[in-house]
Amino acid sequence: MDLTKKVAFLIYPMFCNYEVALTLSSLETEGKEVVVFAKDKNSVRCEEGLNILPDKSLDEFVIDEYDCILLSGIGGDPTSVIFDEAYNTFLQQLIGRDDILIASNSISPALLARAGLLKGKKFCVGMYEEAKEQLDFFDYENQQRAPIVVDGNIITAMGVAFREFAIEITRKLGYECDDERWGEIKYPINPDDYIFWANQ
Repeated sequence: MDLTKKVAFLIYPMFCNYEVALTLSSLETEGKEVVVFAKDKNSVRCEEGLNILPDKSLDEFVIDEYDCILLSGIGGDPTSVIFDEAYNTFLQQLIGRDDILIASNSISPALLARAGLLKGKKFCVGMYEEAKEQLDFFDYENQQRAPIVVDGNIITAMGVAFREFAIEITRKLGYECDDERWGEIKYPINPDDYIFWANQ
């Protein structure tokens, strides 16, 4: 684990903030620096209606300063993002860089596929079947019907697997992260489960 390396979080119009919120929280807890990149330095509106100001534009990216690229899903009509050459060119520089973790969930694996990053890689993608049929850059023989798929340096996940996505990224970057970090609600409800002490 190289503590001097950073995570590049790529945002685009209608990116899904909730799908990476736990990942970002986990990285912040570990002290891992996250730099937010967008096509330019203008604010970007996410699916949840927040306007996010990026730290840097895509042309300011210096690849050797990073050991992870993070992509969230895309709400609304994702085609304008998927077919935007700025994102495609940015991602193509990661081809052959097995030393960089590439983590992508929901629809955003389509960006990886278009850039050629999923060639020979098992993956999952959260898209309607009819929408995928319109795209000719997926290697469908490698598609897995699973909530999360790890193949080498590439993690893909369904949007609903945002918890597992965060745990896998945290571990892959060399940090401890147990399965219960964001434990699910246990039923039946036990009041003792909702008593918290700072020193325990």
